[in-house]
Amino acid sequence: MSTMQPFPLVDVGGTPIERGRAYGEQARKRIGASVALYAAQLDRFGFGQKDIERFGGIFLPRLKQWAPDLVEEMEGIASGANVGLFSILLVNARTEILQLAKREKGISDDEPDGCTGAVILPEATRAGRLIHGQNWDWRAECAETSIVLRVRRSDGPDLLTFTEAGGLARSGFNAAGIGITANYLESDRDYRDIGIPLPFIRRRALEARHFAHAIKVVATTPKSCSNNMILSTAEGFAVDFECAPDEAFPIYPDKEMIVHANHWQSPVALSKLRETGLGDVPDSLYRDYRVRRHLAARHGDITVDDLKQALFDDFAAPLSVCRPANRKEGGNLSATVAMIIFEPASGIMKVAPLPAENRDFTRYELTMDETVVGNAEKALPAR
Repeated sequence: MSTMQPFPLVDVGGTPIERGRAYGEQARKRIGASVALYAAQLDRFGFGQKDIERFGGIFLPRLKQWAPDLVEEMEGIASGANVGLFSILLVNARTEILQLAKREKGISDDEPDGCTGAVILPEATRAGRLIHGQNWDWRAECAETSIVLRVRRSDGPDLLTFTEAGGLARSGFNAAGIGITANYLESDRDYRDIGIPLPFIRRRALEARHFAHAIKVVATTPKSCSNNMILSTAEGFAVDFECAPDEAFPIYPDKEMIVHANHWQSPVALSKLRETGLGDVPDSLYRDYRVRRHLAARHGDITVDDLKQALFDDFAAPLSVCRPANRKEGGNLSATVAMIIFEPASGIMKVAPLPAENRDFTRYELTMDETVVGNAEKALPAR
């Protein structure tokens, strides 16, 4: 196992424009690499800077109406990183922009944004605290273009999130104890209409003061494409939303846990839409099973290390829960870029880059609201 550089912590506060500018200045090099990664991919498809602005222009008016403060924060990031606003929008809407570009050129997708996620309720853990985490499967280069972002907010709970540099949010939790992870899904409803790009939805969920408000953001915001998002609260509950662009299907914990990879599980969803992603991620069918089986064997005594071991599973490598770098047919290098695990009640997130090659975790912390730990302890059922 090799030792790799940890993801840098970017710590920002102030107004949206101030924290954006500080973010851009602190992460300038990684933001430049993140922008270059997707600009180069679009270039290979035959699209240039004017096309990046054209695609970005599809989303920007909606975002200015839906989340003007986040657009302002992106403007600050762009200023601090010495790049254009549309470059930061490319990072934050890269799933949607890359898909629109591919569909315009008739290019098939060979690199879905994978992941295997899990959340364990307090009743099933040794410490009586909820544990939430995932493996993020995407382009191996993103081990050099991602960060951990801590945002100190005067207008709501502080938050801690793992994200691509320049991004607003991906996986993480806030000082109110609300956590989120996300997984790729695909259906026949995708890209019929233009909705809000996924990182903006995840960021808004992490800005929520109350779990119900986070649920509303995830379940009701119109999207361009399908996505799976697991929401949790340190108070001891979690719910998974399999989201079509125009509808969300909840999945509740089974035996005090939720495990989800990249295929639809909701019987209601499968009765109403057509699964179109399994051709790209057939391994999803065993990845969630492998993680669930490992955790079930430890039920009532599950620790953070148990979730790590489940997510380190290498059955059927390289198409395993924990993926070593693997060159796809189209030439893209795919891997589990990061393993992210957090205990919201403790205010602790642990992240390992390229975990198939590296098992060194870096610990990141967030100061929790005073009521969170107390509410988590009160919610814990007697053993």
